[in-house]
Amino acid sequence: MQSPPSIPIAPSPTTYIKLEQYGYAIQDADKAIEIDPNNVKAYFRRASANTAILKHREALRDWKLVVKKAPNDANAKLRMTECDKIVKRDAFLKAIEVEDAPSAAEGLDLEHMVVDPSYDGAKLEDKMTLEFIEDMIERFKNGKKLAKKYVYQIIIAVMDIIKKEPTMVEHDVEQGHEITVCGDTHGQFFDLMEIFRLAGKPSEKHAFLFNGDFVDRGSWSTEIALLLYAYKWLYPNSFFLNRGNHETDDMNRMYGFEGECKAKYTERVFKLFSESFSALPLATLIGKKYFVLHGGLFSDDQITLDDVRKLNRFKQRQPGQSGLMMEMLWTDPQTSPGRGPSKRGVGLQFGPDVTKRFCENNGLEAIIRSHEVRMGGYEVEHDGRCITVFSAPNYCDSTHNKGAFIKIGPDYKLSFTQFDAVAHPNIKPMAYASQGMAGMI
Repeated sequence: MQSPPSIPIAPSPTTYIKLEQYGYAIQDADKAIEIDPNNVKAYFRRASANTAILKHREALRDWKLVVKKAPNDANAKLRMTECDKIVKRDAFLKAIEVEDAPSAAEGLDLEHMVVDPSYDGAKLEDKMTLEFIEDMIERFKNGKKLAKKYVYQIIIAVMDIIKKEPTMVEHDVEQGHEITVCGDTHGQFFDLMEIFRLAGKPSEKHAFLFNGDFVDRGSWSTEIALLLYAYKWLYPNSFFLNRGNHETDDMNRMYGFEGECKAKYTERVFKLFSESFSALPLATLIGKKYFVLHGGLFSDDQITLDDVRKLNRFKQRQPGQSGLMMEMLWTDPQTSPGRGPSKRGVGLQFGPDVTKRFCENNGLEAIIRSHEVRMGGYEVEHDGRCITVFSAPNYCDSTHNKGAFIKIGPDYKLSFTQFDAVAHPNIKPMAYASQGMAGMI
């Protein structure tokens, strides 16, 4: 029997996890455990949600309780073992962490590194070419890899470029030029090809901005990262990359990018990518009108664009659990005024009044952010001042959403294009993720 229309039906606890609303999932599990301290499913859900937001110690406590209360649950035992390994690994990494660690490029002798004679791709010399990129695209479409030497060359060259960029890149659109802004692509390489088919390829007159989360979840993350980096090397002044919350070590270890780098290339490739991710700019200001960043706005109304300009992103390689960098990568909009706890369990949510004040105080028309699936690929919120764009259609092969991108010309009007997912080889999302996370898809 259906409930009357006047009674809202809350999402099921499992739905919260599928929607990545881990904060809500934890709240729901807390209530269920308060009512029944022996509710094994609630402990399981809370452990799953804490695992997803990388709170492994809290998750481990619940996994142990689940295994104790349901000793025959093989899945819970597997998750507990995996979580225990991660807790120990994190403790080890913290113990050996050095503030000024040597670069992963140290000791790489690219000049004398030999490419296998059987390699059948285009050759890369000391600068990127369009011919090499076109060949790279065809290789990736056919399931082929790049020579390791070329992978190292690309990452190191781009690292040198982005280290010289400010924390907030500022870009004006000249007459006869345009910029295309894309949201999360999450390792969905064949959908990236669809973006370039519809929007046109990057060039000196056709700038692109990819607003973070190029990697993880989708199983062609190395292909996307390498292609975007190759374009950045070719067009350093018209191809831009913002950091997302998935261009971080802890997310890459859980959601597949580290595993993919090791499976397709080497651990050193992952370490180089990690080093380069920590150097990516955090925001782009387009025409002094649109503030583009991955997550969203801040816990403090006093924060201005000048504070972002002054932020030393090199001081901390990873965003941590608080501060400006974390908020720029993690926060989300909400419909109600003010600020609220995050539905994700990380960061916070900001209302239309917060967005209005920020835009007015900084002379902006709007903020453009990504970070969340939108069923239509994009959404204009907060009275037109907050625009979300998401460019991974049918996210994780399961969400049935459209993707979208935004074109901005010299008149600074926004033009939205929606697109559908395209076919891809039969490799599941999260194919390289940790066992526990792959099971949550």
